This record gives sequence, structure tokens and C-alpha cells, in this order.
Amino acid sequence: MIYSLAVYGPPYTYQASDTAFHFAEALLAKGHELHRVFFYHDGVYNGTRLSVPPQDEINIPARWSELAGKHEVDLVICVASALRRGVLNATEAERYELDSDNMGTAFNLSGLGQLIDAGIHSDRLITFGA
Repeated sequence: MIYSLAVYGPPYTYQASDTAFHFAEALLAKGHELHRVFFYHDGVYNGTRLSVPPQDEINIPARWSELAGKHEVDLVICVASALRRGVLNATEAERYELDSDNMGTAFNLSGLGQLIDAGIHSDRLITFGA
């Protein structure tokens, strides 16, 4: 079965991101395909490479990047949500004449069309967070 996930929750405020990550691991372990993970609203904070949690806590953004590298999962951050929240890749930082970017390299910026595409190309689209 082909799955896609929509993550609306930030990495440390609510359980949504962590639950989505564990769900993704479980479905991949069972042999299912994970087509895409789409980060929307505050979920875009999962894509920052500048998150530094205490040493005794899990680095949730880094885990998403590792999952993408290991299983070739498409991690997409909603560009409109990201820009509002200051999560930018190098291209957008340059476009808006900002001095730096902070988006992890495993993540891609794109629009809501990628969420629609995920729903079309997956058997199940599951949302985490509100």
C-alpha cells in the first residue's frame, strides 16, 4: 500500500510530528511505500536545520532527514507556511535578500499542489496534528 503523510504540528510543542515519524517507520518496516511527507502550518518547523534540542532529547528534524535519506522519502515543506514562519532554503533567502537560510537539505519547498498530488498518488493520506 502507498501512503503519504501530512504533518501540521511542530516538532516539540505537540506529539503530532513524533507520532507521524513513528508511523512512517512502522509502515516502511511492514513493506509499505511512503510516497511523501508534506509539512504544513507549524509543521514546517520540522524542516529547520538549526534546531538544537538538549542532548537527552530526540532531534526530530534530524530524524526526518535520516528517514528521507535511508528510504528515499519525499519531504515537502509548504512554501507559503514556511515563508511566514521564517523557514527558508537558499533560493528563497536570496530571493528575499536575506543573509541566511535554515532549511535542511533533505526537505523541498513547494506548494499545496504537492499535497493534492500526494493524495492522488497514494492509497492513504494520513494527517497528523490540526
